[in-house]
Amino acid sequence: MSSELTSSAAPPVGLVPGRTCGSCAMCCKVFAIPELDKGVQQWCRHVAQGHGCGIHATRPDTCRLFFCHWLRNPHLGPEWKPDRAKFLIYTEAGGRRMVVAPDSGAPAAWRREPYYAQFKRWALVGAPSNHQILVFNHKRATAILPDRDVDLGTVEVGDEVVYRMTGHRIEVDHRKASTDAVR
Repeated sequence: MSSELTSSAAPPVGLVPGRTCGSCAMCCKVFAIPELDKGVQQWCRHVAQGHGCGIHATRPDTCRLFFCHWLRNPHLGPEWKPDRAKFLIYTEAGGRRMVVAPDSGAPAAWRREPYYAQFKRWALVGAPSNHQILVFNHKRATAILPDRDVDLGTVEVGDEVVYRMTGHRIEVDHRKASTDAVR
């Protein structure tokens, strides 16, 4: 639940044959990359616009180990490629959370079609079993639920986002990490 890539990213498990980043470098913008002293929503100084990573062969493990959902999911068409969609998707929490990370130049891109309807379908299928879809614009998060979107405010590393059923309605709890736990 972070806009910072860390080297704890899982190694690739089954990338879609034939798919490559190509000229897409969305991950080189939306995430902070500590090893490269790169902040959130800033282009990495090593990006060669239209060509991708200029240090691909020697990029840090943080970059080497990250693969967006478009590279992993064969059911996503070309319109889901991050440089076209203007956001990227990845999973965390053992696959139970899908994170949508929009380009700061198109912060509402995830609300366009065909994306928004698909996010709602995924939410309908996954939310009852606590599968989450969270959109992060910097540290501000929005939970996509089947019947509505919930602004969670600022979500920091260590905070918890928990879904719970109240009758037939899914409620979202955002629990701030205690200051003792963060230290």
